[in-house]
Amino acid sequence: MKTILIAGGCGFIGSNLCNRLLNDGNKVICIDNLFSSKIENIKSIINNENFRFINHNIIEPLQIDSNIDEIYHLACPASPPIYQSDPIYTLKTNFIGTMNLLDLAKEKSARILLASTSEIYGEPQVSPQPESYKGNVNTIGIRSCYDEGKRIAETLFMDYHNQHNIETRIVRIFNTYGPNMNKDDGRVVTNFIDQILNNESITIYGEGLQTRSFQYIDDLLNGITKLMKSDYFYPVNIGNPNEITIKQLASTLIKLTNSKSKFIYKPLPADDPTNRNPDITLAKKILNWEPRVDLITGLKKTIEYLKNV
Repeated sequence: MKTILIAGGCGFIGSNLCNRLLNDGNKVICIDNLFSSKIENIKSIINNENFRFINHNIIEPLQIDSNIDEIYHLACPASPPIYQSDPIYTLKTNFIGTMNLLDLAKEKSARILLASTSEIYGEPQVSPQPESYKGNVNTIGIRSCYDEGKRIAETLFMDYHNQHNIETRIVRIFNTYGPNMNKDDGRVVTNFIDQILNNESITIYGEGLQTRSFQYIDDLLNGITKLMKSDYFYPVNIGNPNEITIKQLASTLIKLTNSKSKFIYKPLPADDPTNRNPDITLAKKILNWEPRVDLITGLKKTIEYLKNV
C-alpha cells in the first residue's frame, strides 16, 4: 500500500484521481484550499479510513508527518475566468506552490508528477502539437498567468530533477471533461451543457470554428497513473487526437439532449487558441496508452452527472 499525496484533490481531476487511487488500495492525502474546487467532490470518500483531507494553500510550506511515496501536483485553477480573476495568485501557485511541493518530494524521497497543460503551446503554428514543439505564447496576455505559470512549473520540475535527482514526471493535459466538473467553471463543455439544461441559447465565441480535442476523465486517469509508474521524466501529451470544432461540439450536445437551444455569437476572447490537437505518438510508445472512451459515450455520462447536480 502506497501513501499518495494529491495537491488539488478536491478539483475535477483531483477528486476523480482520489477515488481511483483509493480503489486501487492506496492511502490518499488530499491537499486543497478550495479556491476553485468543492468539498462536495470528495464527500463519498471523506470518511474512508485510508483518506485524509487537509485544507491548505500550497503557496505556504507544507509539513506532513507521514511517509509519502508519490505526489500528484494538480493544484492550480484551470478555468480561464477563475485563474484570470487573480492572475498573481495563479502565478504564485505555479511557482511558489510548485517549489514547495518539489521540496516536499525531496524531503520524503517521493516521486512527483506535474499536471501541466496543452496551454503551454499557446496559439500553435504546428498541428498536431508534439512535445518537441516549443509553443507560441503571449507572455503579457490575459491567459499568460496560466500558460507561463505552467511553463515555469515544468522548468522547476526539470531543474529539481537535474540538480537534486528528484523523480519527476510531467504530463501535458489536453481538454478533459466528465463527472465532478463545476457547471459554473467557464469551460466549454460545462458551459454548453448548463445552457442546454436551462433551455438557454448556446454562446458561441467567434464563429465557433476554433478546434479542441476532448478526452474523458477515465482516459486521462489511465494516462497519468501509467506515466507515474514509468521511468520517463520528460513531458508527455495526454489527450484525445480526435479534433472537432466548438460548433460541432455544441451541435452534438443538442442532438444528445434533444434540445431546441439556438446559437448566439459573441466576440472571440483575447488569446483564445484557434486550434488544439495532441500528437500522442510518445504516449503510445512509452506508456502503451491511447484514449478508449468515445466522445458520445463520455458526453452522455457528463450530461447525466450535471443533470443530477
